[in-house]
Amino acid sequence: MLRLLAWPAAIRIAYEFNWYQQYKLTGHPGSVDYIFQPLADWFGIPAYEKPFRLTVASLEIVASVLVLIPLTRVWGALLTIGLMSGAIFFHTIGLIGIDPYGDGGKLFKEAIFTSVMGVVVLCAHRQDAFAALVRLGLLCAAFARTA
Repeated sequence: MLRLLAWPAAIRIAYEFNWYQQYKLTGHPGSVDYIFQPLADWFGIPAYEKPFRLTVASLEIVASVLVLIPLTRVWGALLTIGLMSGAIFFHTIGLIGIDPYGDGGKLFKEAIFTSVMGVVVLCAHRQDAFAALVRLGLLCAAFARTA
């Protein structure tokens, strides 16, 4: 039953990420002035707003593709959770705040919802996630032996 919920959750993640690409990739003032430039200033790297914004956009595109492919769905869910954890963190701790646009915190709420959808996908595919962790652990152990 939970695996059936993974499809709508994955589609919602892909939709959410790809919808906001129009703002990130075009340098929309709402994305630049209210989100990424304040964060770049906060990090002390004001000249790096654009690379920061485009990196986040690229990672969101990768996550939206990975989460739709059954063989890579776990990695897409993990990347989604990571990206949205960063967004939630910077909305709550950083300068941008929960309601940067004065719309009741819609962007913040969407970050939480998208993160929850990532958790749903990950829970639905938990056996695959555990298997991937085991493979990753074996790979790390093999690498450590050769180093």
